[in-house]
Amino acid sequence: MGFFDRFRKEKRADDDGYVTFDDALLAALAANGTTTKEVALQIPTISGGIDLIAGIVAGTPLKLYRDEGGKAVEIRDDYRLTLLNDETGDTLNANEFWHAIIRDYYTGKGGYAYLYKVRGKIRSIHYVDESKVSVIKNADPIFKEFNIQVNGAEYKPWEFFRILRNTRDGAVGIPITEENSKLISTAYQQMSMELALAKRGGNKKGYLKAEKRVDEETMNQIRSAWGRLYANNSENMMILNKDLDFKELSDTASEMQLDENKRTNAQEFAKIFHVSPEAMSGSEKDVSALAKLAAIPLMQAIQCALNRDLLLEREKGTLYFAFDTKELLKGNMAERSEFYAKMIDANVMQIDEVRYMEDLPALGLDFIKLGLQDVLYDPKTKTVYTPNTNQTNQIGVEETVPEDSPLPDQAEDAIMGAEDRGNDYIQDPATGQMNGSHPSGNKD
Repeated sequence: MGFFDRFRKEKRADDDGYVTFDDALLAALAANGTTTKEVALQIPTISGGIDLIAGIVAGTPLKLYRDEGGKAVEIRDDYRLTLLNDETGDTLNANEFWHAIIRDYYTGKGGYAYLYKVRGKIRSIHYVDESKVSVIKNADPIFKEFNIQVNGAEYKPWEFFRILRNTRDGAVGIPITEENSKLISTAYQQMSMELALAKRGGNKKGYLKAEKRVDEETMNQIRSAWGRLYANNSENMMILNKDLDFKELSDTASEMQLDENKRTNAQEFAKIFHVSPEAMSGSEKDVSALAKLAAIPLMQAIQCALNRDLLLEREKGTLYFAFDTKELLKGNMAERSEFYAKMIDANVMQIDEVRYMEDLPALGLDFIKLGLQDVLYDPKTKTVYTPNTNQTNQIGVEETVPEDSPLPDQAEDAIMGAEDRGNDYIQDPATGQMNGSHPSGNKD
């Protein structure tokens, strides 16, 4: 917080508009059972899915580009790239920062980070827990305005970087704990039942039925033996007398089909993150499918937020942030080889462009293959080179004939006249074809 932030007036909820809150008890009462972030993150499928997507996003480098007449030129020396990819200037590094932001994006009102600026230049990016953030909004549904409060201090929207899930006002998002509260509550209750079964050592709940009245001393002995039986820290047994009988009150985990329900719920949770159940379990080999369905749409939301909050007004429209998703979409070696071969045959890509995508040094081949695979075309000089005949022709340049070159008929006469004809030639009178000559010069 800057020096002048200390003198900011603390704004209370009795001002114009209203303040959003995140008290777990009040939320549960007001929303009729809405689950909390803490409950949702205890479910392995949810926490694992969020960490999987966050790991892909955090491991993909962010780059800055300049649009120069439809051509993207990468900017490598901008100070904001270090803040987003390495050191944020906060206690969290960039990897930890993106994990925290994405976790709040799915399970809270959104991911928020304060942009500490000095004379318009961002010095550091500070993650703020979404539970510490309150939003003050106006009542106009068209011209929407809002301010952000953190610990009573009020800030403007442009002082924060924020990504919001399914937002309707640009101020707060809708978490999965609100949209899918029943599914999360069901999965959590099943986990709680499994925990209770584990504590009882798998023993069923039930009661004892006595044929005769049991005195107090015998009742205390039964209670003590019952407690030892359900204690899961030692081997105990209980002996029932002739007049006592055990009646069951609950089913086992297999009878309640808890394992089948867990697998079904895992498939439903996979739909929330737009990934396959195999990818959620870590058995999916193709990372590009996971990236296309889950990570890249989230990256698009992050890119829009970065262009809005981290670029100066004069930079917008010219500069833009983008994730380098080249590695995510590569696929396996066989698929890449087939793709590159088609691109080269269709003259969409050149060999050095393919080598660049595979992080290999360029060979300096600026040629495009044409047709017979023996003809090379240089688009810079418009030169066609045929290796098998060692001929070079230039497209668009007409061949000129020197002025002193003889015409075709004159050339033939010159060849015929250049040779001394010492012998007499025999000519076929019907066709006029020269058939030979007499060495002696005799025409007969």
